[in-house]
Formats: sequence, structure tokens, C-alpha cells
Amino acid sequence: MSSNNIGHVCMTCCGASCGIIAEVDRAAELRDKILFRQPESSYLGDCPICCLPLSSDSEKSTMLGCCSRLICDGCDFANKLREFEESLEHTCPFCRLPTPKSQAEADLNANRKRRAKANDPVALREMSKTHYHKGDYKGALEYLMKAAELGDVGSHYLISDLYREGKGVEKDEKKELYHTEEAAIGGHPEARFFLAFYEARNERFDRAVKHWIIAANLGCGDSIQQLKKGYKLGVVSKEDFAAALRAHQAAVDATKSPQREEAAKKQLKEAT
Repeated sequence: MSSNNIGHVCMTCCGASCGIIAEVDRAAELRDKILFRQPESSYLGDCPICCLPLSSDSEKSTMLGCCSRLICDGCDFANKLREFEESLEHTCPFCRLPTPKSQAEADLNANRKRRAKANDPVALREMSKTHYHKGDYKGALEYLMKAAELGDVGSHYLISDLYREGKGVEKDEKKELYHTEEAAIGGHPEARFFLAFYEARNERFDRAVKHWIIAANLGCGDSIQQLKKGYKLGVVSKEDFAAALRAHQAAVDATKSPQREEAAKKQLKEAT
């Protein structure tokens, strides 16, 4: 019998199953091929109004409770400015529903519950946050698992947090890493950044550098800083660092618009 057959025990390898080991290695190789593939864009995607990429900075976007849409602050600002100049009633910039006139209408959770029942993954994720902040971690996990099954990248990352912190579940590093990887594969810069540090802690610097490069290409500023340190230490080549700088700047520039710049100025003015 050939030693290449799966399940066959090769006596020259101290009883190791050569075929099974080969399959495990092949599976790990395929997983890495998927894991280290550069996503086309951030998991946040584009603003549904201006169709420009959303910034990875959560403070530069707004979640609309009525329709579970994430829009850039530029479009939110432009809509409010238009309504002010034309003396219009305030409506949602995306679905155009009017501003709630009562507390009952203003209950965002009611809207989210309706959308969650319709299997809207974003609404499911937002519902999980409500349960999380109330200390109901098991309830949060249930919503997140359902959203993750529907392909929501952000939910995978939040699930990894629960497994890392042991909230609602027992701590499980294997499951934590699986969901972190799923989020990274889907274009989540923070998940990718976390994986880079995990690999660096285990002295697998070649893998860490790959993660930081991918995250930097998605506009992650923290990853650029880590690559800069790596370049100074000699673990990142000049060519890779230069390419990452160019790709990072391109990703950041793609998120800019006059409306977004105006919104940023307004926020800065209000903060001071």
C-alpha cells in the first residue's frame, strides 16, 4: 500500500499518518492563501449616497437608525445644510423618512428590531451592541452569530472580542483567532492589525509584516507606523515600505471630498 494514501500509517515516520499530515498542511496553505489576499476595499465599503469609500475612522461616519445605513459625515452635513437653506423638514439623508415627532417614533431600537427580524445583518449587529452595553453578553453573541452567518464582517470582529474577553462564552483563543481572521479576510483593518501583533508576539515577523502591509493598503495609519518601525529595524524592505506608503495615501485620498472636509471643519469648530 502506498504511503501517500490518506490514513495510511507510515512505519518509517514513527507511526505518523503521512497522508493526513499532508492534507493538514495543504489546508493550512490554502487558508493562508485566502488570509493574505489583499481585499479590494475596506469592509465598510462606500457611502451609499456619494459612493466614495467610507473612512475607517468611525467618527467620520453616521449610522442611520431608521434604515441601518452607514453614511459619511460629508453627506449628512450636506443634507442638513440643504434643509436649512431651503427651510425643509429634516429627513433621513438616505431613505428620506421624516424626523420622529414623538419619543415612540424616536425609539431607534424599535426600528432596529424590525430590521433585525427581516435579517438585516447591520441591524442585527447594532442590536447586539444594545445587549452588550446592558451586560447581556449571551444575547449580544446570539445577534452577532446570526449576523456573521449572513456575512457581516464587523460581527466576526466583535465575536472575536467576546471570545478573547470571555464575555458570554468561555475564553477560546482558537475561536477568537478564527473570527478575527474572517474579519480580516473581509477587509477589517483593525482585525488585520490585531493579527499582525499576534504574529509578532509569536516571533513570526514575516507574517506580521504581511498583515500590516494589507491593513496599510486599506488606509490604516497605525499599520504604517508599525511598518516604519519595522523598516528602521530592518525587517521591512525599502521597496515594501515605499509601496505601502503609496497605497496607504491613495486609500486615504479616496475618502476625501469637499463635503467631508467641510463636515470635519464644523466638527472641529464645535469641539473648540
